[in-house]
Amino acid sequence: MKPAIAQVCSLPAPLARQVEDYAAGQCRALEIWLTKLEEYLRHHSLDEVRQLMARNGMAMPVASFQGGLLLSSGLLRDEAWDLFARRLELCRELGIATLVVAPDASGSATEADFERLHRSLGEAAELAASRQVRIAVEFQAKAPLLNNLQTAVAVVEAIGHPALGICFDAFHFAVGPSKYEDLGCLAAEHLFHVQLCDLSEMPRELATDSHRILPGDGDLPLALVVERLRQIGYDGYVSVELMNHQLWQVATRTFGEIAMTSLRCILGQASMGESSPVI
Repeated sequence: MKPAIAQVCSLPAPLARQVEDYAAGQCRALEIWLTKLEEYLRHHSLDEVRQLMARNGMAMPVASFQGGLLLSSGLLRDEAWDLFARRLELCRELGIATLVVAPDASGSATEADFERLHRSLGEAAELAASRQVRIAVEFQAKAPLLNNLQTAVAVVEAIGHPALGICFDAFHFAVGPSKYEDLGCLAAEHLFHVQLCDLSEMPRELATDSHRILPGDGDLPLALVVERLRQIGYDGYVSVELMNHQLWQVATRTFGEIAMTSLRCILGQASMGESSPVI
């Protein structure tokens, strides 16, 4: 497994400083936050982005995130799909292999909606494949549909498109209806990206993105997740992903060093410990 840091962890910091400071902290892969990249490109060229990453030895394997594709309608849907097409082209130009797609956070949950979600995901995967990009759907704990790992796996398997997989976010896994037994659903062929964080002494009904803390600093059983990743032979990227405003105050170089140390520790725990039975 390959460690990375999500750009959103230090969202207020300038993009170039993030890249340079994270690289100084021995981070070699960055999960791009698309709106931040798009803002940077208002004043810089694609070549400047490529040079910045190359100069700092930084890969861009994944970008987050695109919403509004699955259940929206009318003008909102048209706008979301237009933006999605532009972002796919941006990912293709920069060699970003995976784009994270999030389900709509509000709305109904009827059988007709579920069928529409299937169709939309299939269309999104087809469009992504035409741009040599794949999409990773991230189940979201508060969404009316696709709010748990089991359903996300079932939908991805039913659609069966090679450009469609799953983004596993430990936060949404922990605070939503997913169960740890559901980890048995995971298979390497449909797992495209993993995002880790932790929570401490927080009822999951009350937890929000701002409560995310560094992996290993809380009480989520992340070792079970990492052990399952090892069991299925997952060799993709694992990002630290936090949206904690307090941690945004930490200097980017300091945060990068701490985050990489935390992540490498978590990723090493399962492989260094005793073998666990397959879930």
